[in-house]
Amino acid sequence: MTTFQTIDDLDPGQRVLIRIDINAPVEDGDVQDNRRFERHAETIAELLSDDHAVAILAHQGRPGRDTFVSLEQHADILADHLEQEVGFVADTFGEDALEAISTLEGGEALVLENARMCDEELPEEEPDVKAETEFVQTLAPEFDAYVNDAYSAAHRSHASLVGFPRVMDAYAGRVMEAEYTANSAIQEREFDGPVTMVLGGTKAEDLIPVIEQVDDTVDRFCLGGIVGELFLRADGYDVGYDVEGTDFFDHQWDEHQETIERVLSEYGDRLHLASDLAYESSEASSDDDAGERAEAAVADIEKETSYLDVGSETAGEYADLVRDSDAVFVKGALGVFEDERFADGTVSVLSAIAETDCFSVVGGGDTSRSISMYGLEEADFGHVSVAGGAYVRALTGEGLVGVEVLEQA
Repeated sequence: MTTFQTIDDLDPGQRVLIRIDINAPVEDGDVQDNRRFERHAETIAELLSDDHAVAILAHQGRPGRDTFVSLEQHADILADHLEQEVGFVADTFGEDALEAISTLEGGEALVLENARMCDEELPEEEPDVKAETEFVQTLAPEFDAYVNDAYSAAHRSHASLVGFPRVMDAYAGRVMEAEYTANSAIQEREFDGPVTMVLGGTKAEDLIPVIEQVDDTVDRFCLGGIVGELFLRADGYDVGYDVEGTDFFDHQWDEHQETIERVLSEYGDRLHLASDLAYESSEASSDDDAGERAEAAVADIEKETSYLDVGSETAGEYADLVRDSDAVFVKGALGVFEDERFADGTVSVLSAIAETDCFSVVGGGDTSRSISMYGLEEADFGHVSVAGGAYVRALTGEGLVGVEVLEQA
């Protein structure tokens, strides 16, 4: 179990710099609220109630992308969750930021500008190197303590995540503490019955190594989404490649074909692949212009369209396996659940988890969002993680540099 300090170890009334992860979708320039805001607001609210003066570091998007925007809207969203005013300064560690920080009083919160707008933030370098950056050296003396609550970014060796714990007292926030404990369970707990892992989503290359690295713990894997189609392709079915308008499959197949085929050969009896897939038919439904959901057995498919969910037979099979499990870990959705027509696979699995007493972790910001979308209760799951890449690394037992520097501090 981890040995880092938590905010329980903080004396009240301090000046605190907290790193959170409120990276969010941006639609037509508008930042969208998501569960990360709610989770981190709980940590911030606890700090404010202890009379801490709280300055907030976070990132949004990457340079060159449409999602690379200011955090001004993020401050407003946090204010809604905290039900109090949250300040914002369009600067991260320059004169404007330092002046705003200097006037911060106990019980007040201030969002600093997007950390990735600082040249010294992004390159992945050793923590000791990041600790010597002007970014860290300028901000650190302004605070009594640093809190890292950004578990979902803990696999990144960026200045705001690994530099500060090298030069000041460092603590884990509530999200960091809860996520690390739950997501590390697959490595630390023993289960009496079958352990099932459900793998889906679009980033197959992140999930393929998981199968090999948790094979001592996981008894069976249920595959869907892009990774499911790629394994079906390796198994000889006419799916798992791009059609016009898609760019998900071919580059991942070219880079990982050998690994996929090896994993299928070595773990085939533990891999459950879809027996049917769902797609959008050309026939419009009666109430809108969208096509109806249609399904086809994978043995009958000659791929000419995109497949957007596992079929009903597969969804039922996966749900039965979940109900028969002592523990279930989910990473990635089985279909395009944002569209109600193609949510059956994802919702069937999540509903089965909610009905059982199994230990469960549902990981990935997008997948966890489906819980509230379809009327499920978060309390029916062991843990709902907002992490993506860090969740995968925790499952495989890989170290997280953001956690390691907290432990060393």
